[in-house]
Formats: sequence, C-alpha cells, structure tokens
Amino acid sequence: MKSIYLILVAVLFGYSIAAGQITPPSVNPDTVENTETEQIIIENDENVEVKEIETYADQFVPRKASLYAAILPGAGQIYNKKYWKLPIVYGGFVALGFAVDFYNDRYTLLRTELFKTLNDTGYSSPYGNETQLRNNLDSERRDRDFYVIMIGVLYLLQIADAHIDAHLKEFDLNPDLQVSLEPSFSNEAFGYNAGLSLKLKF
Repeated sequence: MKSIYLILVAVLFGYSIAAGQITPPSVNPDTVENTETEQIIIENDENVEVKEIETYADQFVPRKASLYAAILPGAGQIYNKKYWKLPIVYGGFVALGFAVDFYNDRYTLLRTELFKTLNDTGYSSPYGNETQLRNNLDSERRDRDFYVIMIGVLYLLQIADAHIDAHLKEFDLNPDLQVSLEPSFSNEAFGYNAGLSLKLKF
C-alpha cells in the first residue's frame, strides 16, 4: 500500500515539474524583441544602396549560340565573339574532308581493281591478288567511314562548345586579371635550371 502511494506521489511530482517547464500559449516572451528587430531591419533597408554588377548573361544566350552553330558551323563561335576558334573549327572540317576524300579515292580504285581481277582471269592487278584486294578494300572503307563519323563528332563538338562558352560568359572576370607565360631560372645545388612559369596577376 505504501509503495502505491510513493509511486503516485512520484508521478504527480514529475508531472508538475514537466508542466512548469512548458510556456503557456498565451505568453510570447519574444514579441518585444521580434518587433524591435523588424523595425531595425526596415530602417536599415531604407539606407541600403544596391550596386548593380555588370554581367554578360543578357548579351549571350546559350540557346541562340547552339542554334547558330547548328545552322552554320562556326556561327556560334562568332556569336560568342570567339573569333580565334574559327580556324580550329573550319581547319578541322577541311582536314577531315581531305581524309575522307583520300580514303574514298583509294576505296574506289581498289574496288575497280577487284572487279577487273574477278571479270578478267588474265588480268594481274599491281595492288595484289584477290585476297589482298579484298582486305585492302575493307581497310580503306573502314578508314573512310571513321573520318566521316569524326566530321559528325566535330559538328556536335562545335555546337557544345558554343553552348558552354555562352554559359561561361555569365562569369564576369576581373579586368585586371593578367595571365602571362614567362621564363624562369632557378639555382639548385647541382646547377642552374631553366623553364617556363605561368604567372597570374590580380
């Protein structure tokens, strides 16, 4: 019987302590502090000076750059004002075009020789027998097709380059930033060393 009373008293005591720690909903101790903070923020907002930072984001739209590059290779680079990339783009297309033309001429020649060998039993091709002609013919066709695929890859790369470059225009670089490649010399224990160093100046 005494143990029941002791348990009941302990439970009531613990409940009274827990209830004393709960703030009644009608009391808001932070009301005055919140009001003063809001007034300070409002007063500070009136004196704040907003400084606009010049950005290139409005001048270069990535979608436009991609569209121009898709319509005419190199047009996206012109839109982004990266004229130095034009020789790379067009030089790549010209080089790949020459490679395709070279291997296609070889393929046409070997195919003609193979047909002559098959149709004329007395004909001896200077490019080898039938087996050699077939092997070389397959090799030339694979090389030609490879460079045709590379032209497609270069086309997609120049579109991606124009799109990414237009996105990077959003980052306004420090106009005082200078990057220079200068010679460097160092005196080591075993002698002098000469090389190149990349220096960044802010």
